[in-house]
Amino acid sequence: FTSTRDLRMSCSYAEGLSEYHDKGKLGLPEKFDNQKEIDAKVNLLAEWISKAKHIVVHTGAGISTSAGIPDFRGPKGVWTLEKKGEKPEMNVSWDDAQPTKTHMALAKLVEVDKVKFIVTQNIDGLHLRSGIPRSSIAELHGNMFVDQCDKCHKMFVRDSPAPTVGQKYVGGDCPATRNNGRNCRGKLKDFVLDWEAELPDSDLSLSDTHSMMADLSIVMGSTLQIIPAGNLPTYSKKYQEGGKLVICNLQPTKQDKKADLSIHTYVDDVMEMVMKKLGLEIPEYDKGSDPVRLTRLRQFPGDELFIDWTQDEENAKDLKKIGDLIHDEYLKKRREEKKRKSSLDLLDKGDIKTSKMQKKVEDEVKEEKLDIENGNSENGLLLNTSNAAEEATENGEKSGRSCRKTDAYYCEDEDIDTIGSKPDKGELSVAMQDAYKYEENGDSDDAADNVEEFSSVRSCKKTDSYQFETEIDIGSKKSFSETCYTPSSRNCKKTDSYEFEDEDFS
Repeated sequence: FTSTRDLRMSCSYAEGLSEYHDKGKLGLPEKFDNQKEIDAKVNLLAEWISKAKHIVVHTGAGISTSAGIPDFRGPKGVWTLEKKGEKPEMNVSWDDAQPTKTHMALAKLVEVDKVKFIVTQNIDGLHLRSGIPRSSIAELHGNMFVDQCDKCHKMFVRDSPAPTVGQKYVGGDCPATRNNGRNCRGKLKDFVLDWEAELPDSDLSLSDTHSMMADLSIVMGSTLQIIPAGNLPTYSKKYQEGGKLVICNLQPTKQDKKADLSIHTYVDDVMEMVMKKLGLEIPEYDKGSDPVRLTRLRQFPGDELFIDWTQDEENAKDLKKIGDLIHDEYLKKRREEKKRKSSLDLLDKGDIKTSKMQKKVEDEVKEEKLDIENGNSENGLLLNTSNAAEEATENGEKSGRSCRKTDAYYCEDEDIDTIGSKPDKGELSVAMQDAYKYEENGDSDDAADNVEEFSSVRSCKKTDSYQFETEIDIGSKKSFSETCYTPSSRNCKKTDSYEFEDEDFS
């Protein structure tokens, strides 16, 4: 246990914490931009500040080094030197440390309502002493100059730094009264969080929602290695369309890849230049309005016996509802975007499939055209329709048939010995014999009537050709130019060919 006297020194704060091995990346090299780069970056930052509607600033130990308080992970930081068995050279007491130019510039930006909220990981109390109101700041890791009641959970400004860290009892009674006028009777603890301690609910809720609402997040003096504080600055890009992230730090940070602008120089120099661009003066630190000094002098507001530093719990709950709505809307947009991408993926797959089908059809058409050009039909025999029609017309063998647009005639299950000439009467059915008899006698009407019975048992199908199939050798293709005798009463439709099935051509 570190003595009270030791803890009054800024470099001894870490000694009061419990042992913790993983302190992050220590002693990373610092980088400095040249003056030309700094001028260009500061001009851009000032422009963004002028246009932004909701600015949230996230501060770390780097903004207090110019006040004589060492940082933790810098080249000369507390934990960097601790690893080497050394201690920092700078070692100002908490009492003697005063707010820096950066602290005072931020207080002015809050006063003129340009900065809406400040989220700090610092426990040095310098934001409190700069005059920033409690409603405008969240102290996620606590404050050396604040006590908290274990019963009513109210917070009170101390006149000196706490003698302990890790939310231990400091030996005082709660000065607040209940609603009935009686004393609270609670006990006071320091408000300095230890490793892995739960963050204060109200401060965390306000930090979450303001970070979600921010269209410009500015990080000053932090490597953003501790979560959740290290992730909050990225919410401006996550939840706000066109939201921006600016990081002002000498060392590389965890979120550099997400930053829209990174400035590598001293934060005090940056704030001096920015305030000048904005036409604002940085106020001087005023001891007369420092809440710590006022508590020491017992100068309390009104009839109170303390300066209240309690976070507004009701305001935090109201803002949390807004934060929940923002988060729900974000999730809704993500679902819609995911659904849209899935639909596009399906369309792309469908286009690929359609293209493959079209190519397949085109290939099949090309193959068919090649087959036709080479004189090979699907069944292996193709008749020249125009030649066959001309020959049939010349020979007068059309026999009154009303068939249009055909490539050939295909007759199945027929037994024809000779296709090029009329068959013998003995080889025909009775109906066909009667038809020939009437035809030879010149009585075509009777022949047609007699054939009608024969035609009723035949069927036509759309095919590429009319082909006579037989079990015997039917000869060369030339034989197909001869007439196929069919009844004139047959009902043929417009098609590429006609196919006769299941007929008894005995």
